[in-house]
Amino acid sequence: MLFESVIFDLDGTLLNSIVGIADAMNILLRRLGYPIHPEETYKQFVGEGVVELVQRAIPAEKRSAHDADELVASYREIYAACWPDSSPPYEGIPELLDALASINKKLSVLSNKSNDFTRQMVSALLPRWEFEVVRGVLSDGRRKPDPFSALEIAGQTGIAPGKTMFVGDSAVDMQTAVNAGMYGVGVLWGFRGAEEIRENGARKLIEHPMALLDLFQQHL
Repeated sequence: MLFESVIFDLDGTLLNSIVGIADAMNILLRRLGYPIHPEETYKQFVGEGVVELVQRAIPAEKRSAHDADELVASYREIYAACWPDSSPPYEGIPELLDALASINKKLSVLSNKSNDFTRQMVSALLPRWEFEVVRGVLSDGRRKPDPFSALEIAGQTGIAPGKTMFVGDSAVDMQTAVNAGMYGVGVLWGFRGAEEIRENGARKLIEHPMALLDLFQQHL
């Protein structure tokens, strides 16, 4: 099987965004008078959207005391000032994207962030590359590991799921790959560990972005 397309997760895969996420949520926690969390803890909180992030960060006994929509809105307002300067591409990602573009592979992004914000981040932080599809969570609320959006991306690119790699750093990403019938590649520079990624269906684990290029040149 030679692969023709790759769908990337965003946070923890293309962008090292955990600093901005942690800073923004900790600012909100301080305003509310609650304990803050270390950056490493946020690597376990992220991956399933902003609502889950906020709920996990707030002390369990205090969650019912707040309107969830207001908390999310407050977090988003704070994060808007943090992410542009605290979400750089990982080392090796620019070189990987350049290399994949040079051999005419179709590149897309699928995130569990909101659709508008996903597109905004990619446009601002990865402006040099032309992605076939950039997609976050739409109004229907479907999110990874539901394969719906991944399969829609495959349809839009015209590349069959079986010839598509799904690249991410978490259980959610690998479950998405399995559910969509795509080849799941787990990255070890992101937010989660090898065991979690492997146990949730990763076909390969890679330690550096350029290792992905080697997979495109192999019959797997």
